Amino acid sequence: MDYMCFRALCCKGPPPPRPEYDIVCIGLTGSGKTSLLTHLCNESQENIVPTTGFSIKAIPFQSAIMNVKELGGATNIRKYWSRYYQGSQGVIFVLDSASSEDDLETARNELHSALQHPQLCTLPFLILANHQDKPAARSVQEIKKYFELEPLARGKRWILQPTSVDNMEAVKDSFSMLLNLLDEREPEPIQM
Repeated sequence: MDYMCFRALCCKGPPPPRPEYDIVCIGLTGSGKTSLLTHLCNESQENIVPTTGFSIKAIPFQSAIMNVKELGGATNIRKYWSRYYQGSQGVIFVLDSASSEDDLETARNELHSALQHPQLCTLPFLILANHQDKPAARSVQEIKKYFELEPLARGKRWILQPTSVDNMEAVKDSFSMLLNLLDEREPEPIQM
C-alpha cells in the first residue's frame, strides 16, 4: 500500500521540463528557411513571405525545444546577422542547392564567415542543402566539395543534410541530429 501511495504522490503533475536550445538560422533569401520552419511548426503554408528582419519559432521535439531565431537573408540584412549571434547554442544554415552559381558563391562566403565568427565557431552547425526536389539541385557531395566543408569545418561539429519541404521527415531527422550534437556533454569524471 505504501508503494501505491508514494507512486500517486510522485508521479502526478507536470512532466519534467525539456531543455531549451537557442538556435540561429541563417541563409540567403529564397533558400527556404521560412518554409522549412513553418512546416516544422505545422503552421499555415499560405502566404509565406521572406523574412525581412528576424522571427523566432519555438519548435517542440520529444526531448527538447528549439527556439529558432531566423534571420532574413537579403543583402541589406546580412550585414547585421552578427548582431543576433550572441546567446546562440547552435546554427542552422539553409542553402538553395538549386540556386545560380552567383547565389551559391554568396552562400558559400556567408557560410565561411559564419563558421569563422567568434560567437559561432565553437557551436554545432546543421547545414541544410534545401530544394533537393528541384531538377537543378546539386548533390550533397557536390555541395560539400564546392563549399570546401571538409577542410573548413575540420574539428567542428557539423552535419550536412539534403532537404526539401516535400520530405519533412528528413527535415525532422536533420533537426534531431542537431539536437544530438547539442545534447552531447563532456562526460562527468568518475569518482573512485
